[in-house]
Amino acid sequence: MNRRHLLLATCAVPFAGLLACSPESGGSAAVAAPVEIDPATTCDLDGMLLADYPGPKAQIHYAGVAAPVFFCDTTELFAQLLRPEQVRPVRAAFVQDMARADWNNPRGHWIDARSGFYVVGSKRHGSMGPTFASFAARDAAEGFAREFGGRVHAYAEIKPEMADLSGGAQHDQRM
Repeated sequence: MNRRHLLLATCAVPFAGLLACSPESGGSAAVAAPVEIDPATTCDLDGMLLADYPGPKAQIHYAGVAAPVFFCDTTELFAQLLRPEQVRPVRAAFVQDMARADWNNPRGHWIDARSGFYVVGSKRHGSMGPTFASFAARDAAEGFAREFGGRVHAYAEIKPEMADLSGGAQHDQRM
């Protein structure tokens, strides 16, 4: 390698690092932060107003997209993330810690979805009927399961068949 090639290679390394972290390249230089819902925030799947319904909410931040995609239910989040055709790079996913958020009017208390614990099969319903109650701590999830039923699962234990969205319409008495 001659001196000119060495100089070009030395100059290119820092720029390659910057390009790899840019939003356009799908990099994650800027850490995604959860965005709070407001009265006009709608669910990406069905257009429902998140503020009008109980239970934990969720959001996904995709690489290269400024605004998050919101879900009125944590089951919807998993149905989206675990679909085999889901190929969009995900920068972050957030759910609400229901040990701290009010079930009937959930606001704030966002946690990284991957670090959460989920109660599947409880008697508590979210906006679409049965939902995954989300918690930051396993002991809080276990306490919820003792009170309302269901089984506690870590994020990695949730399987696509568990994120069944067919139950919502069967449980909605207002339709």
